[in-house]
Amino acid sequence: MSGGFFRGTSADQDTRFSNKQAKLMKSQKFAPELDHLVDTRKVKMDVIKPWIANRVTELLGFEDEVLINFIYGLLDGKEVNGKEVQISLTGFMEKNTGKFMKELWTLLLSAGKNESGVPQQFLDAKEEETRKKQAEVDRIAIEIQKKKEKEEESRELERERLKKMDDEVERKANNAMEPASKHMLPKGSSGHAEDEKETGTRNGARGRKG
Repeated sequence: MSGGFFRGTSADQDTRFSNKQAKLMKSQKFAPELDHLVDTRKVKMDVIKPWIANRVTELLGFEDEVLINFIYGLLDGKEVNGKEVQISLTGFMEKNTGKFMKELWTLLLSAGKNESGVPQQFLDAKEEETRKKQAEVDRIAIEIQKKKEKEEESRELERERLKKMDDEVERKANNAMEPASKHMLPKGSSGHAEDEKETGTRNGARGRKG
């Protein structure tokens, strides 16, 4: 008995599988992006994988780790054929397969063109996120500055109000002291008047005697 009898036949060697795949290639609709092969070695897959996991979960409505890891395996290669990947996923993702593959291949092709290996969409999104964060920081800084200016203005108004109150109190105190000072004569002036009165009395007495 030949040892090859026990050996399994690979998918590439199985003509029936090849014929079935060829029929699927003709029957399915593929996005134009899938006409291009992808070299995933030029792609930063640790950035793509989280997107794959999230997008598959969104489309299916639940998390399927087996399917997600299966997709990771399909993308592991030098030249990955997107149409073959779509055929492999159709049984799992059904009507969502075409949409998913178009989005995925758009990202992979973009990442392959960038030196960073990151899709341009991700870079733009990151830049936009940074811009929004900076705008929020600037907005908060402006609000804080406005609040400080308002508080300083309030303190200045309070200082002016207190100063006016002090000035008014001082003015009233001065007005209250003025009438009293008018009725008070200097001590020397009073004594001089009495001396003049006494002198006049004496002179009058002398005149009567004469």
